[in-house]
Amino acid sequence: MNIFLSFLYAFLVGGAICMIGQILILKTKLTAARILVIFVSIGVFLGGVRAFQPIQSVVGAGITVPIIGFGGTLATGVIRAVEEYGFLGILIGGLTATAAGVATAITFGFLVAMVAKSRSKKS
Repeated sequence: MNIFLSFLYAFLVGGAICMIGQILILKTKLTAARILVIFVSIGVFLGGVRAFQPIQSVVGAGITVPIIGFGGTLATGVIRAVEEYGFLGILIGGLTATAAGVATAITFGFLVAMVAKSRSKKS
């Protein structure tokens, strides 16, 4: 039963985050890039006030898979690096914590670009 609740929480929270993003796209004049920045900033804020980890322990992938999880990982990485390296941790913490995700995105983006046929966007 515990695994079912984990899946349910992840589905509900992740779905709510996506629903909020879709509502922002449809009902406001915010661009997708601005909405992305808002969600990453929310994740950074939650990570900065150390609320991201407790939320993550309850809802799991519901908060880590959407882009809010990237912001939370950035903040958590910076906090850990500052505790270990001091001021230098501000510069290296976020990059170290998110390096695997960024490298994976770049690699798969490159591979898809090599396979897919580019075309003009129709107006």
